[in-house]
Amino acid sequence: MKKIMLLYVLSFLTAFAFAQNNNSTASKNTSPDQPKLVIGIVVDQMRWDYLYRFQDAYQPTGGFKRLLGEGFTCDNTFINYLPSVTGAGHACIYTGSVPAIHGINGNNWWDNNLKKMMYCVQDDSVKTVGSNTQDAGKMSPKNLYVTTITDELRIASNFQSKVIGLSIKDRGSILPAGHAANGAYWYDAQSGNFITSTYYMKALPEWVRALNTRKLVDSFYAKNWDLSLSKNLYTSLCDADENSYESKIFDTVHTGFPYQLALFTGKDYSKIAYTPYGNDLLVEAAKKAIEGEQLGNHTVTDFLAISFSSPDYIGHAFGPNSWEMLDNYSRLDVSLGNLLDYLDNTVGKNKYTVFLTADHAGAHIPEYLQKNKLPAGRWEDKDIKNELNGIFEKEYSISDLVTAVNDYAVYLNHDEIEYVKQFAGPLGKLDEEKIKNMITSYLIKKEMVLQVVDLKNLNRNPLPQKIRDMLNNSYTPVRSGDLEIIMKSGVMSSGKTGMTHGAWYNYDTHIPLLWYGAGINQGHSFINTDMADIAPTLAALLHIQMPSGAVGKVITEVLK
Repeated sequence: MKKIMLLYVLSFLTAFAFAQNNNSTASKNTSPDQPKLVIGIVVDQMRWDYLYRFQDAYQPTGGFKRLLGEGFTCDNTFINYLPSVTGAGHACIYTGSVPAIHGINGNNWWDNNLKKMMYCVQDDSVKTVGSNTQDAGKMSPKNLYVTTITDELRIASNFQSKVIGLSIKDRGSILPAGHAANGAYWYDAQSGNFITSTYYMKALPEWVRALNTRKLVDSFYAKNWDLSLSKNLYTSLCDADENSYESKIFDTVHTGFPYQLALFTGKDYSKIAYTPYGNDLLVEAAKKAIEGEQLGNHTVTDFLAISFSSPDYIGHAFGPNSWEMLDNYSRLDVSLGNLLDYLDNTVGKNKYTVFLTADHAGAHIPEYLQKNKLPAGRWEDKDIKNELNGIFEKEYSISDLVTAVNDYAVYLNHDEIEYVKQFAGPLGKLDEEKIKNMITSYLIKKEMVLQVVDLKNLNRNPLPQKIRDMLNNSYTPVRSGDLEIIMKSGVMSSGKTGMTHGAWYNYDTHIPLLWYGAGINQGHSFINTDMADIAPTLAALLHIQMPSGAVGKVITEVLK
């Protein structure tokens, strides 16, 4: 009997040890195999349809066909807030949140507490590092209320992961890099240098100083800008080369090819942003950042956030259907392919992960639409403000009851409204509700206006649920207006030429989203996804916490 019991105990212990060994092996096999480097690519003002409309201009070895063919594409990705602009877009991508939570509800806003206009990354407490342009470097992420996915990566690695942000625009590098970044660098159009602020460091690192010393902008200017494709492709895919409704960026006469950029050498470093060479300049900066910071060479995952600003500058000036825009995307495709090749050779194929998206899309130029019998128009924010104040000036001799109109948000002068309440007669009865009603009654009669919404009473307004949700997702009491003007399709505030973006319509809010590399499935989906889903998906890929204010969901189809 004792022998039987002994055999029983021995067999139990053996089985237990075997099970423990199996569990240990399973644990090792299922540990997260994280990428060495994540590259976040934002193409400023990229419409989703450029992936397919410009396909004949893309090379087999270029970036777009490689991402489309070997990665995962989310074809129904949308922005779910207003306005659809650069600052809000970059904040949403990297926080997985919306302006009502992350606080960046535009590029600019009227601050109802400070009583002044604010820029989204404005920080007057810091100084420029890298040039003598004083205002260019007074920037930081302090206006962003929540953490970013890049912040969470820093926290999860006990701040061993390196995070770098790069862009032509300050907001395109600062907001993605987050609060805890090792560095964010942007382009100073006066000096032609990449700069940063004292928020990050006291002096530029050697690799940035060396890059600035090369004065690459002058080298790009020397190439001038002519067509990179067969002329037949431009005529089949685009509007005419020269149009009166395009902006004259390079001289006072021409809006067509070729452009003599060599004239600006050593004189005007701002013009590079309006050319595809702005993208090439950024790719070169990205390579130097990877080399100089040894990104992808550490025991933890690093993150490089790149935002290509030139497509936005070109889009605003020439429009989505221009020869300039097609040529830009043809060249950007080559530049992206070049960057992927560089990553293969340095970080290693299948050891890095890339996502590519846009901060917003963009509308066609109003006159182009009208020429083709499509609804469109122009009505400027400043003209609306002047018209509204004119009403109250005529009726009550008060000229400043509307403080600002910004991205079609109307801000009331609440201090002035409180002041007039002390007067007798009709003037003393001029309260906030009456002012809102007067403004609404005036605006709703305008041909270009679809709806006027009282933001404080938003959920009482009869609105389609999609628009209601977008406005709810955007409302921050300190930074939002009192009324929101919803314009009809194609209407914009963009000056006398060119175009802009910011509306709720699909042309402004339908963006590309492509995934590629380590941990990513190969495939394609038409399932509806939000811009806010990007950061949670990255968190799942990296096995780290979502950003603090994230409201998006993980796109499970993307991940292996």
